[in-house]
Amino acid sequence: MTTTTANMTENGAQLFARLEGRRSLKDVVPDIFSDGAGPVPGDVVEFHGPEGSGKTETLLHLVSHCILPADRGGQEVEVMFVDTDYHFDMLRLVTILEQRLGEDAIEEEGFAAASEEQVRACLARLYVVHCSTSVQLLLTLHHLENTFCSRPALCLLVLDSISAFYWLDRSGGGESVAKQEANLRKCSELLGRLLRDYRIVVFATAHAIMRNYRHSGRTPTDTTLTAPESSSTSSSWRQWSSTHASDFDKPYLSRAWQRLVTHRVLFSKGEVTRDKKQLFLAACTTTRTVGAKHSSFCVMEGGVRFL
Repeated sequence: MTTTTANMTENGAQLFARLEGRRSLKDVVPDIFSDGAGPVPGDVVEFHGPEGSGKTETLLHLVSHCILPADRGGQEVEVMFVDTDYHFDMLRLVTILEQRLGEDAIEEEGFAAASEEQVRACLARLYVVHCSTSVQLLLTLHHLENTFCSRPALCLLVLDSISAFYWLDRSGGGESVAKQEANLRKCSELLGRLLRDYRIVVFATAHAIMRNYRHSGRTPTDTTLTAPESSSTSSSWRQWSSTHASDFDKPYLSRAWQRLVTHRVLFSKGEVTRDKKQLFLAACTTTRTVGAKHSSFCVMEGGVRFL
């Protein structure tokens, strides 16, 4: 009897969370996604690229935009940041927030800097969790189910990175591919349930560790990407993405994870500009659009600036 009541209460809470609805993040980073192709509730965005290609800085840009108040141009939603690489830099995020709030203050009120209270209010919408193994990540995701259920304002889950334990799990799984991918497969299945039940958006980074060396002389900007006419479907898009490995590094994580991904953004380093700023490149494909959206950006003191 007690078990039945508990299940009914849990299901009722999940139903309330779904009916309450979560704010759409479709326009959260318009510079990366094509018009109308931004992530909607239930989508998964993978940032894929080598170390130092701007993935984490872009995530901080995304997080700052989400937790900024609406009257400052932000989304004013809550964010859960799961840090598996231990690269999350709170001081860097505070600097970005101060710059963003300070710029708005200069434009509107004539003040040079944002108040400490404004920054604290933004950070109150951010939750940071650290994981050092894939088992910890799996347990964390189990725990987050209750958090998403009770907090409809929590719209975004960030995983930096989903590939952090790839080599550890490979070495621990022996020669069995199923054992090597077991924890990531369980994480992916749980994420699928969170996406379905609570309609959140997931952003995750993945390190580029494999390339198709048959096309090693080509880069994402060498060709104009044109997907097949049927690329609006999930299966054909993934087949096209895998075939064009000269433009997009081949996915190497488990198929359970790959099935969740709706947007894939490939990051790479570009040239150094005349004023000695490093240029970064991003190319995005989705399951719902044809071709790729290309963008470029620099990392400034106040965060990412798209060109």
